[in-house]
Amino acid sequence: MPSGLNGSQYDILGKPPSALEFARLVQISRPVLIKGHKVQAQEVWSNDYLIERMGDQKISVAITPDGRADAITAGPGGKEYFTEPYVQQMTMAEFLDKLTSDDQNEVLYMQTQNGNLYPAGYFEPGSVDGSSECESLREDAPSEIPWCSEALGRSPEAVNVWIGDSRSTTSIHSDPFENIYTVVRGTKHFTLLPPTEAWCLKERSYPHATYTRDSPTSPLKLAPTDYPPVSWSSIKDPDDPSTLSSNAHPIHITLQAGDTLYLPVGWWHYVRQSGDITIALNWWYDLQMRGAQWVWLSFLRGMGRDAMMGNPPHVQGTEGAGDVYGSSSQ
Repeated sequence: MPSGLNGSQYDILGKPPSALEFARLVQISRPVLIKGHKVQAQEVWSNDYLIERMGDQKISVAITPDGRADAITAGPGGKEYFTEPYVQQMTMAEFLDKLTSDDQNEVLYMQTQNGNLYPAGYFEPGSVDGSSECESLREDAPSEIPWCSEALGRSPEAVNVWIGDSRSTTSIHSDPFENIYTVVRGTKHFTLLPPTEAWCLKERSYPHATYTRDSPTSPLKLAPTDYPPVSWSSIKDPDDPSTLSSNAHPIHITLQAGDTLYLPVGWWHYVRQSGDITIALNWWYDLQMRGAQWVWLSFLRGMGRDAMMGNPPHVQGTEGAGDVYGSSSQ
């Protein structure tokens, strides 16, 4: 596949775009690093502040033995599963204490992905279901990005807070959302591949599993479930050049505190983080699952999946949107 279909270049904006400028970026559909997108969280979200603001409110924390939540993991007998993390409720104080502990063997990551700051219900007119786990932090982060909402003609689907450390890694995946991703503290390292290179990520169907415990103090164990199989990339580390085709051209973008990434819908991303604690915010804007763009994304996604199975490519309908894109974490 010629490099001209992708290339490793990306644009850097010195300040947030206007709505018109952002609408043009959406049409181009390539990642953009944006400087100068200010949110109050960047100024005030110290550990002490988060603990004070959150108080006794419980938050959902993903726990794994190796920092790989929502990832392909070997289970009993070496069989591979798409494995979700064990989720435990705890206060922000308990979470940050464990996250910074030197003797913490398990890896904790706040990555609930369900609008833990502003859920979908918050944006629905007349809805009474707008509460969230991190509601106490809303005054520090806006519910939407004006230039993005105006350009897309809609409010976000969800706004999330992500908190973890350098041990957590997000396996490569793609999402059915336009994504505005801002780093509040620490550093995030993105490896990106466009929808045109889905074929090289070797998607296939994996049985589902989750981490569980026999008791609150027992070690984690992988337990297969009766849930339907999950389509997921077989590439565990796209930063290893030997795992990708020589025709693939990944883009590497590092975000420091205060940086924002526009990640277009359908782009594949593998995410690492560095620093003692990394905190990020993201605004997910839903894609309208219709028209040529959706047909094109579905076709490209199907090429890789069918190549693994030795079948000709096909296009899924919009009813399969959730199955096509699977889970997401960052």
